Amino acid sequence: MELAVIRANHRATRSRTPKDAKIMTATPIMTSRPGVPFVADDPRWARIVARDRNADGHLWYSVSTTGVYCRPSCPSRTANPRNVQLHDTLASARATGFRPCRRCNPDGPSIESGNAALVAKACRIIAESEEEPSLSRLADAVCRSPSYFHRVFKAATGLTPKDYAVAYRARKVRQELAHGNTITETIYEAGFNSSGRFYEKATDMLGMTPSQYRAGGVNEEIRFAVGPTSLGVILVASSRKGVASILLGDDPNELVRNLQERFPKALLIGADRNYEALVARVVGFVEAPRIGLDLPLDVRCTAFEQRVWRALQDVPRSPGSAGVGRQRLPV
Repeated sequence: MELAVIRANHRATRSRTPKDAKIMTATPIMTSRPGVPFVADDPRWARIVARDRNADGHLWYSVSTTGVYCRPSCPSRTANPRNVQLHDTLASARATGFRPCRRCNPDGPSIESGNAALVAKACRIIAESEEEPSLSRLADAVCRSPSYFHRVFKAATGLTPKDYAVAYRARKVRQELAHGNTITETIYEAGFNSSGRFYEKATDMLGMTPSQYRAGGVNEEIRFAVGPTSLGVILVASSRKGVASILLGDDPNELVRNLQERFPKALLIGADRNYEALVARVVGFVEAPRIGLDLPLDVRCTAFEQRVWRALQDVPRSPGSAGVGRQRLPV
């Protein structure tokens, strides 16, 4: 590249008059300083290009052309590595005299971390509320506008605030019935305003009638599959009417035992290749390891379970299969 530039300048010089040649200036060529390794050859540079959030707090970089220093996960356009200096400490980045980037805030918590704290607070409000809180109430609680909060919440969880509230309420219904509470008690504890609304949504939440669920899955045939996810092992179980259970944990055998204890009177069917393929496809479709990394684990698990639950409901139902869905998932 350097040779090509020199030749081009040489040709230009020869084509000019002697007078013109006297006023020409040399074209500067960017070269690495002797003894200073090129940033692009440093393995840490790849983490900056990838915007690796795991490198935040361990690495910083400054950009001479913009006069700022950033964290590795900064969403700004990737800088030319020739203009970049890497720093192992925040003090080293500050010593350049550059200002902190306004987009990634390298001196404090990242924007993602700050948003995650807002989302976590909203999720706690949802969990502690007797009735489903409105979007306006949640936004006011975290001092954000409803539209901004809605976007932040969905970006962090993959769900809208309402979807998360529905997921939390459904989990509470299953817990209450599993503990032997009456259906009336469950309706009250889960915050439903009327029994009509509860029964309208019961099959989608339970995969069977509330009385069958409370009785341990009596007269139900339930297929289940177990597989790996970014959050651990997942067990998904469906009856002919819909999804009956989604469990997350570390030990697949323990998850199967939990399913057996939950539905002792149901016929549990494992090793169904078609159902296992379906679950693997759905989990792969909704899996998003980078979503909500700064959220509490219980919030991440609830959101992930709900994304799987919804995706299964969108799978077309075929005769003789476990009851799932309405629409077709992308292949």
